[in-house]
Amino acid sequence: MALLNKGILLVIIVSIFLSGSTPNAFSSKALAAENHKKATLSTALESLLSTEPELKGSLAGISIRDQESGNILFEHMSDLRLTPASNMKLLTSAAALKVLGEDYQFITEIYGDGRVQDGHLKGNLYIKGNGDTSLLAADLEKLAKEIKKKGISYIDGDIIGDDSWYDDIPYSVDLAWSDETTYYGAPISALTLSPDKEFDAGTVLLEINPGKKVDEPVVITSIPETSEIKIVNKAKTGDKEAGTSLKVNRKHTSKVVTVTGRLPVNASVKKEWVAVNDPTTYTLDVFQQALKKEEIQWNGTVKKGVTPQIASLITTHSSIPLEELMIPLMKLSNNTIAETLIKEMGVVKKGEGSFEKGLEVLEEELIAFHLDPNNMLIRDGSGISPIDFISANDLSLFLYEVQAEPWFATFSQALPVSGMEERMVGGTLRNRLNTENTKGKVLAKTGTLTSVSTLSGYMESTNGKKYIFSILLNHLVDEEKGKDIEDQIVEILAEY
Repeated sequence: MALLNKGILLVIIVSIFLSGSTPNAFSSKALAAENHKKATLSTALESLLSTEPELKGSLAGISIRDQESGNILFEHMSDLRLTPASNMKLLTSAAALKVLGEDYQFITEIYGDGRVQDGHLKGNLYIKGNGDTSLLAADLEKLAKEIKKKGISYIDGDIIGDDSWYDDIPYSVDLAWSDETTYYGAPISALTLSPDKEFDAGTVLLEINPGKKVDEPVVITSIPETSEIKIVNKAKTGDKEAGTSLKVNRKHTSKVVTVTGRLPVNASVKKEWVAVNDPTTYTLDVFQQALKKEEIQWNGTVKKGVTPQIASLITTHSSIPLEELMIPLMKLSNNTIAETLIKEMGVVKKGEGSFEKGLEVLEEELIAFHLDPNNMLIRDGSGISPIDFISANDLSLFLYEVQAEPWFATFSQALPVSGMEERMVGGTLRNRLNTENTKGKVLAKTGTLTSVSTLSGYMESTNGKKYIFSILLNHLVDEEKGKDIEDQIVEILAEY
């Protein structure tokens, strides 16, 4: 037996000698090849970063990792804290999935504080919101039908909207006044309403069509119809060659929405979303319309208030599950959903639906992903704050760590997919990275603020290698040109 083992050993030694290699030589060659590949990638990226004129005077934090091992393959200013813009939603989404769960639903409740007799509710009717950003006018109509089915056709009291599930602070700390009328700056309320299935809660959708003739007023339809906005139509129909120059404006705290500019006579419908001043009264207004449609009457007023503990539950409506809500949140970069999730985590974990408590929960959850919140500055959940700060290395590490979570498939599938034209697939990347090397191979979250452009996510190269990347570009003169730089970086990476 000993002689046999010696013989085998001799054969191995002779074979290695004849091949001119050793086991260490094999590993050295592999290491050398990998180092060469790294050097080539680094050379290509550093060349771009050093010669790109748009980056002169700007800051570029970049971190690229191997998706399987998490090892850093390239970094540039990677530990510098920079503004992530909507890349913040990566952190908020992951924390929400971890704290609330994929199946979590938001419940809208209808209560009465009196007994029902002969079709009369002898008391007030309450609609209590619990943070459902997916609530539609059609859902309010269903609730009204359920109330009618319960035998209630007359309310001997008030219609009361209860938004007490969250506190009364509608905006995150750094939201600019100029953003308050926009769809991405809508106020946060526990009782809110969305005009369509993109779920921009707290907004009204204006569908604007040209008139039949040049110089006629444009035709504006509000979805849903509500007295919470008052439209002043100053926009005109332009000739076929004229460009679209529509502007929609609502002044701070005002209900008046002024539409100006021109829309060509042959133009298709133009859609504009405008935030309301008070989502709770907006929801109440549409709810009372639904009650009237079911011929339910009342003798009191329509107002805001708090549901008393003695009230009895009449019916409820459940939102879509969180895993479905992740699609518009991530693909369309929905700020209102993100900020609502912050408050919801505050309620669930701290017993208080506030930005302060919700952000405490977010920071606590980041520790589980091996991130140190003390090295960051987190001011909101959507990334609209210009002084949210995080490093590219922290973001890429986070993207590596979340792969181990049981809900990672939901998280990753909610990310925009490069070059995919379908809005709820490609999202904010539907018109980007659509070359042969990158189309459909990049799953990443975009981010844009004035002077800021960011992109972080996952990608597969042409040879099947998978990467994690985070690109944070700050202090840009033109943030739109920052997107071109991000795309160039990803295209380079696709070749390695």
